[in-house]
Amino acid sequence: MLIDTHSHIYSEDFNADIDEVVQNAYNNGVKKIVLPNIDSGSIKRLVDLSNSYPHICYPLMGLHPTSVDAEYKAELQAMEYWLDKQKFYGIGEIGIDLYWEKAFVNEQKDAFRQQVRLAKSRSLPIVVHVRNSFKEVYSIVKEEQDGSLEGIFHCFTGNEKEARKIVDLGFKLGIGGVLTFKNSDLDEVINGVDLKHLVLETDSPYLSPVPKRGRRNESSYLVYIAQKLAEVYGIQVEEVAEITTQNARNLFQI
Repeated sequence: MLIDTHSHIYSEDFNADIDEVVQNAYNNGVKKIVLPNIDSGSIKRLVDLSNSYPHICYPLMGLHPTSVDAEYKAELQAMEYWLDKQKFYGIGEIGIDLYWEKAFVNEQKDAFRQQVRLAKSRSLPIVVHVRNSFKEVYSIVKEEQDGSLEGIFHCFTGNEKEARKIVDLGFKLGIGGVLTFKNSDLDEVINGVDLKHLVLETDSPYLSPVPKRGRRNESSYLVYIAQKLAEVYGIQVEEVAEITTQNARNLFQI
């Protein structure tokens, strides 16, 4: 059994075949799929899919950094409203993105910090988006870490020093399709990281792993990431599945 700890299969990219996509994942051993939110515009699709597959899909609530603008405080209020309305398993996808958007850097930092504190107040893990922003994200998480904060640095593609810093903070590394790319050195970076610090993810519909690169990603493709990780560690894929699944279960309480 595998758990996809980061998938956006509720997005409009899957409107035509979402039932098939969920069934494909289940048939390939991906029995649980964690769904991080983007912003207020994605909540209905997120909630509807989670309610349709309550034993497979586990929703998170959060405001993605690329959706942060001058009106972000209203968006944060919407997130809190939904957190009071029904059960969510974490706060995400949150963080700082300095690749796509630099106009609202201070707003991104404030929105991130507020959501980190919201997670702590509700004893929920966080799923952290980091793009060209490790220094800024790490600084806030370290400042806010009081021993109760846990979560995932999503789509980890950093270096060995960054990996150690994340693990030392008590966080997991989210390992996705980049691990399978020929031009990636992620296999060398994580080789010295104990498997107990890793979880698997697809980030569907993005970052499809080899041999599906160039296609729309989906949760069923998590098997290719698990297979590559087993190759990196020199162990059976069943062991990768067992350990990473338990890591995800413990983190999200699923």
